This record gives sequence, C-alpha cells and structure tokens, in this order.
Amino acid sequence: MSKQKLPQRAASESGLEKLILSVALPLVNLLAALVISAIVIYIIGANPWDAVKVLARGAFGSADVWGYTLYYTTNFIFAGMAVALAFHAGLFNIGVEGQAYMAGLGVALVCLAFPTLPAPWIWLVSLAVAALFGAAWAYIPGWLQAYRGSHVVVTTIMFNFIASALMNYLLVRVMIAPGQQAPETAEFSSVTWLPYLHDILNSLGLGRWPTTPLNISTFLAMALLILFYWFVWRSRWGFVIRTVGQNEAAARYAGVHVKKVIVLVMCLSGALGGMIAVNDIQGVHHRLLVGFTGGVGFVGIAVALMGRNHPFGILLSAFLFGALAQGGTELSMEIPTLTREMVVIIEGLIIIFCGALENMFRKPVIKLIRART
Repeated sequence: MSKQKLPQRAASESGLEKLILSVALPLVNLLAALVISAIVIYIIGANPWDAVKVLARGAFGSADVWGYTLYYTTNFIFAGMAVALAFHAGLFNIGVEGQAYMAGLGVALVCLAFPTLPAPWIWLVSLAVAALFGAAWAYIPGWLQAYRGSHVVVTTIMFNFIASALMNYLLVRVMIAPGQQAPETAEFSSVTWLPYLHDILNSLGLGRWPTTPLNISTFLAMALLILFYWFVWRSRWGFVIRTVGQNEAAARYAGVHVKKVIVLVMCLSGALGGMIAVNDIQGVHHRLLVGFTGGVGFVGIAVALMGRNHPFGILLSAFLFGALAQGGTELSMEIPTLTREMVVIIEGLIIIFCGALENMFRKPVIKLIRART
C-alpha cells in the first residue's frame, strides 16, 4: 500500500500542481485561521465583520497608518529572513529575538561613540556592527550545535534570556543616561539617525506626507530579499546549505564540511536578525531601551513558515503580520471588548494553521486542483 502512495505523492507535488499548491495551501490555511478567529470574536460578543473593517481601516485607511504598517512589515521581513535561512540548513533558530537585542547594543555603542561621524559613514558602520553583534550572538549556539551536539532550539531559547538579562543590567547599571530613571541610554546625535521616508518625500516636493516611523531601512529589507533569493537559489553556498538541510548525511558523504556550514548559517541568520535593531534603534527610537524588539523575532518564525522560506512568500506574510500589528492597535481602541491580546490570538491561529497544521487541507486542495486542471 505504501509503495503505491509514493508515486502519487510525487506526482501531486510536481509541475503545475506543485506550483498551484504552494500558493493555494497557505491561502486555505490563512482562511481557516481567519474563520476560527471570527468565531472567537463572535463568542466574545463583537461583530466579526465590524472587526474586519476596523482592522483594515487601521492598517490601510490613510497615509500615516500605511507608514506604520510598512514599518512593522520591515521588521518582520528581517526576522522572517533570519529564520528562513536557518530553516534551509535544517536549523530552527528561535534566538532571533536575542540576536536583534544584542545588535541593538552594537548600534548604540557606535552611535554614542561616534556622534559626529558624518552620514552615510555612520549608517554603514552601525549596519556592519549590528550584523556583527547579531552574528556573534548566534555563533555560540551554532558552534554548540555543530561541535558539541547541543540542540540549537534549546541554546537559542536560553540565549534569548541571557541577552535580556545582560541588556537589563547594562541599561540599569552602566549605560543609563545621567539624571533619569528610565532604563535607556541618552538620545543619539541627530547625525546618526536614519532618514525618515516622509522627510525624503517632503524634501522632494512630492506632497505633504504625515509623520511615521517608516525609514530607509525598508529599502535595505527589499535589497536583502533580492540578495537572499540569489544566495539561497543561485549561489554555490546556497546549494550547499540546502543540501545540508535536506540530507545532512548525503552532504557529508559528498565532502561538505557540515559543521562549518551550520556555524556559518547561524552567523548569517543572526546578522539578518540584527537588522531589526537598525530599523528600530537607529531609525525610530534613537536610543537603546529595554525590550525594543517586542517579540518580533518570534513572529519571524510564523513569517518564515507561512512564506515557505521563500523571499516572495516572506514579503507577503510579513506584510500580513505588519497589517495585523498596526490594525490591531486601532481595533483595541475602537472596540474595547477586543483587546490587544485578541490580535495575538489571531496571530497564534495563523501560526497554528500555517505551521503545525499546514498539511491538514493538502488532500482536499490537491483533489480540487486536479478537478480544475
């Protein structure tokens, strides 16, 4: 019986059917998550359709909310790429949160140490340091996985806690601005700030744009998505990484130094996660403060899963979660019964259906595809 099923499964995931399935299945899973969310909203006592309209208006209703939606999307793109790159090597990097946190420390040290370094040099230096700090924090779990057999899931989770404790100590005891009680550094020099997109558009005479946190790191995210595609699917190193992820034993038999690949991928994943700090610390807050990541690294897991670890899918899923993050704020203000936690529930349902239950609708979708094609 099992021998008869193998060719059928191979046929169902090849050619046109595989292409349609890669698009249709995430959409069906998303629809299922939204239906369950609507039921939960109805049980709470709110109107699901009204909630959808408020959520959409809060995410896309005006130019200023678009800016916030794209700002959140930028962070989720960085986090999604960091998780996806590790996935391609068969690794589950849950430490993007801590890696971004430590990258924020690197950005802060550069901006505080070189307040007069002219742009764009200060931007390039802080970008490199953010990548270096993120990679360094991911290097240790990668090394432990490769050379000591410590599972990367466990070590990256623990390193999130270590990063949080270390940053709390530094911001309370060492780097806190003189004369204040809030655990944060002094504000960076304005020379170090990343330009806001609304300032650029206003200076070019392209109308009067509202103030939003959207900055030029969004262009960095788009460039890295393109680079991500080339590196994973068009470069020699990308082929080696995917080989290790699909069959580590075969890669080792072919002469691949698997341990070095694991460490390299974790470092690159941490460097991508470090870009979150560039967007948040240098682009928006202009100071290092406690908890600036706000769980973005964990949402990146859902972004990568829903996006099938592909840059185009990551872009779409990051945009979805960015819209949920911004629209959820409006939702909690206009409908008091739907608190901010309700948006977290919706995100959790999306993660469940697009992650743990991603193949639940595979057979019905395949049958529908074959009936239509």
